[in-house]
Amino acid sequence: MVSESLINLHASSDKSWRLWSVFESQQFLTAGLGINEEADPEESAGALRLRFSVSMKYVAHTAHWQFLGLMFGVLAWILTVATTGLNEWRLWFVSDVSVVTSGVAWVGIWRACFYSHALPVIENCRSISISDSFAPAEIPVAQVLMVSALVCGMLGNLSAAAAMRMVYFSMKDRRNVGTLFRLAGGLYLLSGACSSVPLLWNMYSVLSNRTIHFPPDFLLPAAPARQQLGAAIIVGIFASALMLVSGVLFLCYRYAWEALGDFREPETRPEQKSGLPNGDQRGQDNPAFLREDNS
Repeated sequence: MVSESLINLHASSDKSWRLWSVFESQQFLTAGLGINEEADPEESAGALRLRFSVSMKYVAHTAHWQFLGLMFGVLAWILTVATTGLNEWRLWFVSDVSVVTSGVAWVGIWRACFYSHALPVIENCRSISISDSFAPAEIPVAQVLMVSALVCGMLGNLSAAAAMRMVYFSMKDRRNVGTLFRLAGGLYLLSGACSSVPLLWNMYSVLSNRTIHFPPDFLLPAAPARQQLGAAIIVGIFASALMLVSGVLFLCYRYAWEALGDFREPETRPEQKSGLPNGDQRGQDNPAFLREDNS
């Protein structure tokens, strides 16, 4: 019985100590920021705005990784543009150099090119359309998915820039910060996925030495002596990795939409009605003294 009483007494004292600590911290925060509930409503609203601005400054200091993610996203988008336009997806080494005098042909997703001194034009290129029947499946799929990756990456960069602007420059309406962070992260991940699929597919085709039956006007053999990965695939894989990292950084950042919900910008309180005809608050008795007199 004595031990149970001591345990209950310890629990009640610990609970009282916690409540008193919370009360003291709240009073300290209120006093430190100048918030007084019985003071002028305009002064209280100003103190609340100060508290809000302090919290927003803290949010800005926690978004440095997301700013780095935005830089990664912009760089990845630029590299994706370069990957989409480059012809060096596949390097074909041909044994017959009577036409392809350089011995190397560049096969991309939009055209195939080679250098030749035996033809009137040194650089000879032929376009590859999405409707060409000779093109393997990975080439038209790459044409569609790479363009989709560019669109998603551009929208992701715009969403991320708008979110970072809200965090760093303290715009008034911050209710959409969380939506923009999630939208930017999702678009980054979608862009990285759209570019990764054709890049890995074409890389597999190169490593397995798949052939392409070009028409006669391309002046290229159906099967090269050997082929290797071009610079476009290597750059594209690096860009896709950066896009995925940017998406993960934006989606993992939770503080922006969790903390901002607790620190809404306060609205100006309506003026309290006064009992005096002219609205003056002076001359009224302090309620604390009235309670003492009644007691």
